[in-house]
Order: sequence, then C-alpha cells, then structure tokens
Amino acid sequence: MQRKAPTLPSAQHGALARPRLICLGLSALDITWKVDALPKGAGKTRADDLHTGGGGMAANAAAAAARLGAEVHFWGRAGQDGAGHEMKAQLAALGVDVRQFRLFEGARSSVSGVVVDAQGERMIVNFRGADQPVDASWLPLEEVAQADAVLADPRWPEGASALFRAARAHGIPTVLDGDVADAAVFDGLLPHTDHAVFSEPGLAGYAPPGRSVEDRLRFVLAHGCRLAVVTLGAHGLVWADADGVQRLPVFPVHAVDTTGAGDVFHGALALGLGAGWPVRRALQFSAAVAAIKCTRPGGREGVPDFATAISLLDHLKE
Repeated sequence: MQRKAPTLPSAQHGALARPRLICLGLSALDITWKVDALPKGAGKTRADDLHTGGGGMAANAAAAAARLGAEVHFWGRAGQDGAGHEMKAQLAALGVDVRQFRLFEGARSSVSGVVVDAQGERMIVNFRGADQPVDASWLPLEEVAQADAVLADPRWPEGASALFRAARAHGIPTVLDGDVADAAVFDGLLPHTDHAVFSEPGLAGYAPPGRSVEDRLRFVLAHGCRLAVVTLGAHGLVWADADGVQRLPVFPVHAVDTTGAGDVFHGALALGLGAGWPVRRALQFSAAVAAIKCTRPGGREGVPDFATAISLLDHLKE
C-alpha cells in the first residue's frame, strides 16, 4: 500500500504534498564555458566565464525536485575518482539522499564540456564514463514501495528497467527521460513506462523519419507507454495518450541559459505526478519551472523554488 506523502505548507494552495521520489541514471560533472557565440569550426574561442558543477539528466532532475520541495533519492553509478566524489558531495549538499549513488573502483565518471552563448543556446560534449558495471542487482528495490513517483533516464537501461518494473508492480507512476539513445533501449523501457517525455532530438532519433510530431508520439504509444510527451523548446510541448493529442504553449520568457532545462522539466513533472496532480496540471507546472530556469544562468543554480514556479503558473491564461 502506498504511503501518504508528507506535506509542505503553501500560502496560495493550502498544502503541497511533499512526495518521495527516486531518480535513477546519469550523473556527470559539467565544465561550462560562457561565450558570445557558439564556435563554428576549428580555432580558439574566448570564454567570458567558467563554471564547474554537477550535471547529468537524472541527477539534475533530482536536484531540481529537491529544490522544489520533494524528498529525493538518487540511485546511480560513477567512478571512484575526483569527479565522482565531487558529484556525490554536491547532490548531498542539495538535500538529495545519495546512499545509493555508488562510486566504483576502477570505473571512470562521466564528464561534460558545455559551451553556452549570449542567447542561452548551448553545445555539449559528453564523455559518458567507462567501466561502470551494468548489473543492477544491488539496487534496494524493496524501497520503491515507499516512493510516490520514480524517474529514470536511458543511460543505465538495466537499472531503469529494474526500477520501472518494481514501480509498476506497486502502482507508482514512472517518468522516462527520452533523451537521445539507441532504439533498442526505448523498445525495452517503454512497455514499463507510464510517462515517456522526449526531447525533440530524442523523439526524432527514435520514431521513423518523415512523420509529423503527432504521428511520432503515436508511434511511441504503440510501443507500450501510457502517455508520450515531446518538449519543443520555444514551441511548447505536445502529448498524446489514449484520449488523443494535446498541446501546451510555451511561457514567454527571455532565455539566458537553457542548460538543464529539460532535466529540470522532468524533475518537476515527477514531483507533480508524485503529489497526485492531474497530468495537465503537472505538465503546466513543469513548463513553468523550466521556463524560469531558462531566465537564469546555470543548470541547477537556475531552478526556482516552489512558490516562484506556482506564481508563474497561476498567471497562465489558457
């Protein structure tokens, strides 16, 4: 039986359920350069600023959800190296439970180079790490019964599959971060997924070419998930389920830095679903959180608190 989530006070909304979330997948150390314009070829580019901090899809989602008020547990892998220790310490400092973030001797952690231009657009070069064991038998799956929602990205399919199967057995909602990955990964995960949320490149890479966004989402649904979403940046988002296709517009903001916006969206969505909100409300909230993040520099540093996100959401005019 699913436990009752503790609550946080909310001046405008009575009480916000404070859900317990499990986020599983990639943690990376991001080295970010701020430049006037993205490099177009070989040569040197002068950077105006440099920042090193934690990144990675599931890890960023965990950090965002913790900032928004959720109780968050991060399950993942990294190397027993400087980057691994730094990432674990940073998540712990944000209030994320990292007891199941394992650092393996002889493995190498994931490190990303991120270049952000004056308009907030970015390019990323990622080393996904090496020699991290794929075996997921050490995961404490008995703890899934106490969660209100779970999230995973596709970087550790074995772990994501184990987590989603356990969540499905307990009727706990699941969120899949549909970033770019091999089709076989999605083929294996979608039948166990409730909410598959794709980036535009992720959906384009998985669904057959030459189809409309709506048809691509129907293609995803046909592979087993219950709801398929694609985020389209400045063009809002589109989702499809058994009731058809629906759209949400973008929040009009001046983007400063889009780094981590998709990850933040996923973390906010897991919080909303874990709190028991209807899908549309949860998606609107996630879009508001991601929009505010884009107005601020940095990935995790740009995540708003719950009250700020709700304030923007309350001004939504449909």
